[in-house]
Amino acid sequence: MFEGSELDDKRYVIGVIGDIPALLAFWEMFKDRSNDDILKEIGVVAVALPGESVLPEASDAGRVVPTYAGYKAMLGSHPEINMVIEATGRPGLVHELRNFLPPSVTLVERGAARFFIRLLTSNQMWVACKVDLLHTQNMLKTIVDQMDQEILFLDRDGMVLDMNQTVLNRSGLPKKVLVGRHYCEIFTRTVEGECEEWEDPFLKTLKTRTPAETTTSLVGGDGRMQYFRIYTSPVADEDGAVNHVVAVRRDITQRRSMENRLQQAERLASVGELSTYMAHEIRNPLFSISGFANSLMRSRGVDDKAREKLSIILDESRRLDEVLRSLLNFARPTEAEVAEVDLNEMVRAAMDVMQLPCSNQSVEPYISLDEGMAKVHANPDLIKQCLINLVKNALEAMPASGKLYVTTSMNHDMAMLTVEDTGTGIPLEIRDKIFSPFFSTKDKNVGLGLAQIHKIVGELGGRVDLTSMEGIGTKVTLFLPPILAVEDSAKSA
Repeated sequence: MFEGSELDDKRYVIGVIGDIPALLAFWEMFKDRSNDDILKEIGVVAVALPGESVLPEASDAGRVVPTYAGYKAMLGSHPEINMVIEATGRPGLVHELRNFLPPSVTLVERGAARFFIRLLTSNQMWVACKVDLLHTQNMLKTIVDQMDQEILFLDRDGMVLDMNQTVLNRSGLPKKVLVGRHYCEIFTRTVEGECEEWEDPFLKTLKTRTPAETTTSLVGGDGRMQYFRIYTSPVADEDGAVNHVVAVRRDITQRRSMENRLQQAERLASVGELSTYMAHEIRNPLFSISGFANSLMRSRGVDDKAREKLSIILDESRRLDEVLRSLLNFARPTEAEVAEVDLNEMVRAAMDVMQLPCSNQSVEPYISLDEGMAKVHANPDLIKQCLINLVKNALEAMPASGKLYVTTSMNHDMAMLTVEDTGTGIPLEIRDKIFSPFFSTKDKNVGLGLAQIHKIVGELGGRVDLTSMEGIGTKVTLFLPPILAVEDSAKSA
């Protein structure tokens, strides 16, 4: 039986009257432990079987429910009962109970009891559905939050309604600050209305009711270029009207970098083929042209005007020969002898050479050398030439005055040589082309300077990193593999 402390927690203390078949349905319901939360205010303390033999006491998980031959005996033994459920449906018994029961005891007839059971059952199903829905919702949120892509949930005006955790992590802003903003402010750092300039996929999705996508780029706070692919997908209601849009932004900078390297390799292969063709098909006629021009220049029968024209032919022939030589040198693998290079000593030597050009342009050089630098395995003359070319480019970006920083340092696995200026910066539209062969912003330049630097460093197993912001300056870093502390196999042999 229920102890007194247990009954104190129950709002309804129930006694049940009925035959055995009717009682079984009630008993199965109340003994189901999964209904404890729903039935926490209900307790069945006794059962009466009018007109039948008294059954042995029933028990359920330590709870004992006694049975009685009549309802009067049950009520007499359990004065705490405040509700009686009549499960037989006999009109005479119901009439008798109405006259017998005191006002403090509520009578629930068979029809009302069945309704009560259905209500409890439907409530239980609702709770189960709610639990299942919450589980599905939490699982979906966990999956979406762990995706590397940034996801925004937008209304028809492009305003942010919700987002995944990746957006919060990368923006560094709380959710309440981002909700209500136009999605362009988050994905492209532009204000509402300017998205149309880059073929806004959101507008296309609203217009066509189909997914759309586009590519956009941003310059980060450190001056590095980032590329993104933005996808928009419609969310339609039951009538097919688009009332929401999902916008996804994926960082494709790494992929773009790989594509650029592949294109660079293809361009280099083309340069190699072109230079070979030039060496065979152009250089020989060029040699003949310059030879005959020299011969005519030495001839006594040539007047001054003709000599002036011959001089131009010779100058242009020499310039064209220099271009061909540069192309051939660029196309060939770097075969210069390599040795142990002390970057700090090399920087000191190179900057001694460039001290006068810096002074002529009122550029202040600042040299910072890491005394703990590792040596690198390279050709000292080529690395020195790379540094001089970078310094010359920096000076050209600061025609009046400025500051030039040349530093050496180490990261966890590479030696770094950095040249940074406070010049005009590199325009965004040519940022992807500056390491391409034949590209130059100077009229009389072949356009192989930066491409040659990229090639030399790449053949050493290093890489070139560039950051630039217009009006602020440019920084180029050469990452060079250091000499490892292992025995040289060639020497040991």
